[in-house]
Amino acid sequence: MSRIGKQPVTIPAGVEVTVNADSITVKGAKGTLESPLFEGVSAKVEANEIQFECADLGDKKMKSFFGLARSLAANNVVGVSKGFEKTLELRGVGYRAKVQGKTLDLSLGFSHPVVYTLPDGIEAKIDKSNIIISGFDKQKVGQVASEIRAFRPPEPYKGKGVRYADEYVAMKEGKRA
Repeated sequence: MSRIGKQPVTIPAGVEVTVNADSITVKGAKGTLESPLFEGVSAKVEANEIQFECADLGDKKMKSFFGLARSLAANNVVGVSKGFEKTLELRGVGYRAKVQGKTLDLSLGFSHPVVYTLPDGIEAKIDKSNIIISGFDKQKVGQVASEIRAFRPPEPYKGKGVRYADEYVAMKEGKRA
């Protein structure tokens, strides 16, 4: 049995959960998110907890959907109550970023500035050479951070580029004289 699926999801104060036949809707202070309920997986709300049940624990695919449904619902509950954030670092001479409304202007060593439009529900803050991406949808926050990193991924010789704050880049030695 999925060990993740067996664990209940605790619902904090101020969060409202609605279980339908094929989805779970979570409403909170930051917004509303919906996650699917897969075939053979059911959920019920009891005493500030969401309990998940699997119809056939012998089926490997159904067991994986059991854990996935629980993880998606837990991420939605955390997202609408606390939110998520990812931090990107700019490393390189002249690499800068600034936020103007819903656009992020990046100077990444190209002959032109890179302009990235932030999607709805996502905010960006600049702290020195760090870009902090925040929002209530975990998937969207990760996707935006990944798209920004893809403009100039870190290179292995000098380490220049855009990287996640906790990312380790293995450095290469380069040419010898």
